[in-house]
Amino acid sequence: MIHVKQVTKAYGDVQALRGVSFDVAAGEIVGLLGPNGAGKTTLIKILTGYLQPDDGEASIDGLDVLTQTRAAQARIGYLPENAPLYPELSVQTYLRMMADLRNIPPDQQPARISAAVRATALGDYLTRPIGALSKGLRQRVGLAQAILHQPRLLILDEPTVGLDPTQIVEIRHLIRRLSQHSTILFSSHILSEVEAVCDRVIILMNGQIRADARLSELGTTHNAIVVLQHPVNGVAEALRGLKGVRQVELLDGDSRRVTYRLHGADNADLCPLVFEAARTMNWPLRELRPDARTLESVFNELATHSA
Repeated sequence: MIHVKQVTKAYGDVQALRGVSFDVAAGEIVGLLGPNGAGKTTLIKILTGYLQPDDGEASIDGLDVLTQTRAAQARIGYLPENAPLYPELSVQTYLRMMADLRNIPPDQQPARISAAVRATALGDYLTRPIGALSKGLRQRVGLAQAILHQPRLLILDEPTVGLDPTQIVEIRHLIRRLSQHSTILFSSHILSEVEAVCDRVIILMNGQIRADARLSELGTTHNAIVVLQHPVNGVAEALRGLKGVRQVELLDGDSRRVTYRLHGADNADLCPLVFEAARTMNWPLRELRPDARTLESVFNELATHSA
């Protein structure tokens, strides 16, 4: 659905994108993650045909966004960070105007508008001026216009910025529902939003892709956490002697509890080995679990390395 190859873009001396390449298959929900200034919005503008790259290729559903811009844009539903709404218009009037701009035939417009209104739960607000709506409802109006023409690709740039917790949850559920019919590229710098909505994440830093993987893959490690009820002499040395253990790290320790992180070699499964050692040596084992990384820890590692 999305093909990007060696895309670069500079604003004067500032290099916004540096050889960015990735592909997104139909039906995926992909989070485009990065700090402010990472190049996310520049990349989205290139994909939507609002900005030309200095070099590289970009296509949507097989259509080159540089040479077949209108045809590519017809397949995209786009919600920018600040949705271009008209506060003096009612929700219904605005959606009718957008249906005209999208060249939806007049006889199809009532059904398309009704479907978008149902999907975004705007039925109770059709006659209200957009300017009188809350920020969360205005975001829903922006999403409704983005899906009017039933796009194959939905691009959302920071759709939950400025929303309260209840509104954020509503937008999350809505995005999940929309993913049943559209591929979704979801841009954000809020880690929890990406974790809650997306299946795969592309992390962009300093204009370059630092990671591209499914969330389940990013969280996988070969490390283990071992917690003992109280200190025991010789435990660290015994753990270092286990097969596949590269390093033993003391995370926390006092008279009541001791916590170690074991760094495992590739393909090592440390938990069964540690459990057997604890049983044999009668260690006061309180907790034993794989050390799964969070998206936050991965992001911080990459940010530190990038810096």
